[in-house]
Amino acid sequence: MRVLVIGGTHHVGRALVETALRRGDTVTTLNRGLSRAPAPGVEALVADRTDPDAVRLALSDQTWDAVIDTWAWAPNVVRDTARLLADRAGHYGYVSSRGVYAWPWPTGADESAPLVAGDPGSRDNADYAAAKRGGELAVIESFGERALLARAGMILGPYEDVGRIPWWLRRLQHGGPVLAPGPADAAVQYIDAIDMASWMLTAAERGIGGAFNLAGPPGHTTIGALLETALEVTGSNAELVWAPAEVLEQENFLLGMEFGLRYPGDSHPTGLHDADVSAALAAGLTLRPLRETMADTWAWLQREGDPAPRPDAPSPAQWFDPDQERRVLDLVRARDHT
Repeated sequence: MRVLVIGGTHHVGRALVETALRRGDTVTTLNRGLSRAPAPGVEALVADRTDPDAVRLALSDQTWDAVIDTWAWAPNVVRDTARLLADRAGHYGYVSSRGVYAWPWPTGADESAPLVAGDPGSRDNADYAAAKRGGELAVIESFGERALLARAGMILGPYEDVGRIPWWLRRLQHGGPVLAPGPADAAVQYIDAIDMASWMLTAAERGIGGAFNLAGPPGHTTIGALLETALEVTGSNAELVWAPAEVLEQENFLLGMEFGLRYPGDSHPTGLHDADVSAALAAGLTLRPLRETMADTWAWLQREGDPAPRPDAPSPAQWFDPDQERRVLDLVRARDHT
């Protein structure tokens, strides 16, 4: 296919570009040209996404089989681009989020669960959920059944710039006793950015439209398996010490919130890691083994160093305090010996 990736330098965008090139697609990217050099073989177009005239000039009169848009902010930007490309692209894939569902998320919810309100013309960057829903509506407005809405769960894998797995890999690398957010058998749903990219490109090729929850099936893995696998790929001798969610809540230690395992006042929230993803699986979604995701992320960190954190993502300093970890470690070990 001829594919236009809007973005293409960070996390999902970079995974999309590299996956498309491996497939043999002809790839064009559109971004500000400020982050990374274009991948070899990519036609790199440069424009400020928030300037419709600049985007129009950069895209010229080209056509594409598929567009994939990774924009995560004001919906009016998606609306302007989708309108511009409505007659020049056969398919528009939008990287959305399970955040578009109204909170609290029902247990086992599929794509029919209630949604937040969204406005495709909104210029508001502050409300992530409303912005993503507005972006969905903007794509539907111009592409209708040719629009694919990829409602991703927690996105992991190489190039992650949110600060979850890269932080944990570095923490485990340092060794010693490491407080882990328990219970170890708590279910975790995630999607590897590479698996997501492969599925979105194949869906575009097959002309699949509509909304899909994207994550592994419920029960696919646990926080224990995830962190033990991370420990294994680093080759570290660190010791995972599992803290019950109730203890972390009692001590006001935010550990575990980075994985959505709990929230303040709710030690065991439902709906976060048990979404119904049967529609995506039926439409061809496949998942790499967890160890491949962890190993590829670790190899990337060693090769390129720690990524600059996204400005809209909470920094580890906001949810992790070494002194507090030591205090809670002592508390958990004391409980284990009584």
